[in-house]
Amino acid sequence: MTNDGRIPKKPKKPMVPRNGSHSVQCMWEIFLGLLGFFGIVGILSFSLIRASLSRYRMGDFFIHIRPELSLVSILGYAAFSFLLGLLLTPTFVRFLRKNRLGKQLRVETIDGREPSVFRKYHEQKFGTPTMGGLLIWGSILLTVLFSRYLSFAGLVENSLFQRGQVYLPLLMMIGLGVLGAFDDLLNIRGVGKKRGLDFLPKIFSLLLLSTVGALWFHYRLGYDQIHVPFWGPLQLNTWYIPVFIFIIVATANAVNFTDGLDGLAGGLLVIAFGAFGVLAYVKGLYILAGFCAVTTGAVSAFLWHNVPPALFFMGDTGSLALGGALGVIAMMIDQALVLPLIGFIFVVEALSVIIQLLSKKFRGGKKVFLAAPIHHHFEALGWGESKVTMRLWIVGAFVAFLGIVAGVFG
Repeated sequence: MTNDGRIPKKPKKPMVPRNGSHSVQCMWEIFLGLLGFFGIVGILSFSLIRASLSRYRMGDFFIHIRPELSLVSILGYAAFSFLLGLLLTPTFVRFLRKNRLGKQLRVETIDGREPSVFRKYHEQKFGTPTMGGLLIWGSILLTVLFSRYLSFAGLVENSLFQRGQVYLPLLMMIGLGVLGAFDDLLNIRGVGKKRGLDFLPKIFSLLLLSTVGALWFHYRLGYDQIHVPFWGPLQLNTWYIPVFIFIIVATANAVNFTDGLDGLAGGLLVIAFGAFGVLAYVKGLYILAGFCAVTTGAVSAFLWHNVPPALFFMGDTGSLALGGALGVIAMMIDQALVLPLIGFIFVVEALSVIIQLLSKKFRGGKKVFLAAPIHHHFEALGWGESKVTMRLWIVGAFVAFLGIVAGVFG
C-alpha cells in the first residue's frame, strides 16, 4: 500500500518466450498459419494473373505499358490501405500477444560485443509484439487484390495488379518479407547465437533474391543504364547487374538498421514512398504511383500505433521487405542516384554502422560514435527517443524534397 492509501497495480509481465516442446508446437502453428495464408493468396494471385495473361503472348510479359489511373483513384487506394491497416491492427496485435510473438533484446552487437547503450535505453521494450511487417505488406497485397476485383467487376478501368509496374516490387517485398519473418521467428524463440538468422545465411538470401531481380531487369527487360541527374544516362551494360544487387541489398539493410526507435523507420518510409510516388506520377507511371501511395497508406496505419510508445514493431518482416521494394522502385523509374537523397537518413544510418565497425577493427577497438546505428548515438547524448525520431524525420523530409526536385528537373 502506498503512502496515500492506494493499492498499487501489479506490473504487467513481459511476454517471455516459451521453451521446450510448447515452443516448437507454437512455431509449427505459426508456420502452418503463414503457409495457409500465403497459399490462399497465392491461389488468388495465380488465378488473377492467369486471367490477365490470357490476352497476351508470353513474350509480352512485363512489357512497358502505361495504363491510366486517376489521381483520385490513387488517393482512394491509399486511403483504403490505411483504413484497412487500422481495422486489422487490433486483431493482429491480439494474435501476436496470444502467440507470444514478442521482441527479444540483442545479446551482442554486430562485432560480437555487449550492446550496453542499447540495453540501457531499450530494456523496457523486451517482449513488445513484433512482426508488424506482416500487417503492412498484408494490407498492401489485399488492397492490390481488391483493386483487381474492382476491375473484374467493371467498377474501374485499370487495377493496381499490373505486370508492367507492380509485380516486380510486390514480389521483392513478399520475398524479403518471408526472409524477415523467418529471422523474426528465430529471434522470438531465441534460436541462434545472436537470437536470429546469422549474418552469412541472411546476406546470402538477400544476394540471391536481388540477383534474381537483377538478371530479370537486365536480360528480360533490357535495363542497362542509370540516369545521372543533371547529366544524362550512364551506360553500364552488364555492370548494371552488380549495381542493381548493391542497391537492393544496401537499401534493405539500411532500412533494417534504421528500425531501432519507435516510429523512426515507419515515418521515413512514409516520406520515401511518398516521394517516389510523386516521381512515378510525374513520369507517367500511374500504376506504380498508386502502388507507392498504397504502401504509404499501409505504413501510415502501422505508424499510427508505432509512434512512442510503440504498440508493436515491424521487425525484419517489414524493414527488409519495404527496403527491398524501395530499391526496386528506384531502379524501375531510373532514379537510383536520387535514392540516397530520398532515403538520406537510411544512408546515414548504414554509414554510421560501417564507420563504427571499421574504426573498431583498425583503431584498436576505438569508437567514432557512442553507439551505432547513429540514432543510438543521439540517444546516448541524452536527446531522448522521441526527439531523435522527430529530428531525423525533419531532416529526412527536407532532403527527400531535394531528391524530388533532382528527380523531376534533373
